[in-house]
Amino acid sequence: MPQARYETTALSALVAQVAEGGLSAGEAVGGALERLDAAEPDIRAWVRADRDGALDAARRLDTAPSGGQVGGLLRGVPFGVKDIIDVRGLPTECGSPLRQGRVAASDAPLVARLRQLGAIPLGKTVTTEFAYFAPGPTRNPHHLAHTPGGSSSGSAAAVAAGVVPLALGSQTAGSLTRPAAYCGVAGFVAPVGGPLDTTGFAGLSHSLDAVGLLTPTVADLRLAYLALTGADRLPGPPEPPARPRLAVWPGAELAEVTDTMRAALKHTADRAVADGAVLVDVDWAARTPRLAEAHATVMAYEAARALAAEATQPERLSAPLNELLARGRATTAADYRHALAVAERGRTEMLALLGDVDAVLGPAAPGPAPEGLTATGSPVLSRPWQLLGLPTVTVPGHRDGRGMPLGLQLIGHPDRLERLFALGHAIEEAIGATGPV
Repeated sequence: MPQARYETTALSALVAQVAEGGLSAGEAVGGALERLDAAEPDIRAWVRADRDGALDAARRLDTAPSGGQVGGLLRGVPFGVKDIIDVRGLPTECGSPLRQGRVAASDAPLVARLRQLGAIPLGKTVTTEFAYFAPGPTRNPHHLAHTPGGSSSGSAAAVAAGVVPLALGSQTAGSLTRPAAYCGVAGFVAPVGGPLDTTGFAGLSHSLDAVGLLTPTVADLRLAYLALTGADRLPGPPEPPARPRLAVWPGAELAEVTDTMRAALKHTADRAVADGAVLVDVDWAARTPRLAEAHATVMAYEAARALAAEATQPERLSAPLNELLARGRATTAADYRHALAVAERGRTEMLALLGDVDAVLGPAAPGPAPEGLTATGSPVLSRPWQLLGLPTVTVPGHRDGRGMPLGLQLIGHPDRLERLFALGHAIEEAIGATGPV
C-alpha cells in the first residue's frame, strides 16, 4: 500500500487564529470535516462524524451576542473522542457488537469540560475492541500498510492525518503511548487517579485506566492540559531546567528494541548532554521486569471482573479478549494482591528516583509501527509506568530511513507535570528536523 502524506495544524496556532478573529468556529469545524472527508477513505480513523452536531455548536458560538468572546480558551477547536468515552447523543460502542447502538445520555466530564472551553466534538474515533488488542479498520497515516497502534488508534491517526489538532484517548497498558509513537504525534498519559477524570469511560482495569491526550506537538499537549485544569489564557513558552537530570532507559530488558530506535534514543541523549543535561545510571533490569509482570496480572484480574457480563457471550468476543478474561478468571485473589503490593513498592522506589532526576527518557515502542493490520504492536514498554500510575509524554520527531516515526517517551513525577511538559518540549525542539537515524 502507498505511503500517505498529511500536514497537521498545531492546536496553539488554531486557538490563536480563532481568538484573533482570523477564523470562525464554523470555518474551523468545516475545515476539519473537509480534511476528514479527504483522509477517511484511506485512514479509516472515525467510527462516525457528528457533522450536524459539530456545525450547530460552531454556529452557536459564532452567532452568540458576544461574538468572538464567547467560549473559553479552546473556542472553536474540533476534537476527536475515542469510542470508549461518552459523548451525549452519540453511541459508545467500544469497538464491539455487544455495545452497538448504546447511546450516551450525557457527556463524560472530560468531554463536558472541553465543551465549556469552547471546543467542539467532531465525532467518535476508532478503538480496538474494549480498548484491548483486537484492531479496528484504522491504518497508519505514514504508511497505509502499517498499524497505527492501539487501542487509541483512531485518535492518533486522526491527529496525524491533520483532521483535528486534539483527540481524546486512554491508556491501560500502552494504548496511548504506542499509537502516538507509531503515528508520529505527541501523547500525554495523565497520572492514574487524576487530575483528569475517567468517569464516562468504558473501563477495563480500574487500577490502571488513565486519560490520554493526543496533539501534533508537546507544546500543544501542555496547552490542552493547562486549559483542562483551569488556565484562562494562552500559556507562555515552557522553561525547562537549565541542567536537567535524566535517567536513560534503553528498554532492552523488556523488548527487542530495533537498531533505529536505539539510535534515536542515543542521538537524543547525546544532544541533551550537549545542551547541559546530566545522565544518571539506573539498574533497570532490577526494576522493570517485575513491574511488567505485575501489570499483566492486575490488568487480567480486573478486566475479567469489569467485563464479566460480556464474557457470558464469548462467541461475540475476539480470541485475544477471551484469552485475557480467561487468564483473569484463573488469577487468584492472592496473586492479585501480590501484584498490587509489587506496584506499591515499585511506585515508592520510582518516586524516590524521580525526586533525584527530572524524568526518565526511553523508547515509546520497540521500533516503528510494524507492517500489517491484524495486530497493534507490543505495549510492553509502557506496562511498568502504567502499573505505577505515572504520567508520560510521547515525544515525536525522529524517523527511520523509510520515513516511519520513532517516538520516545518521558516518564515523570505526577506532582511535576509542568517540568515534564517543558522537558518534552525541549527534546522535541532539539530533535527538530533530524534526518533518518
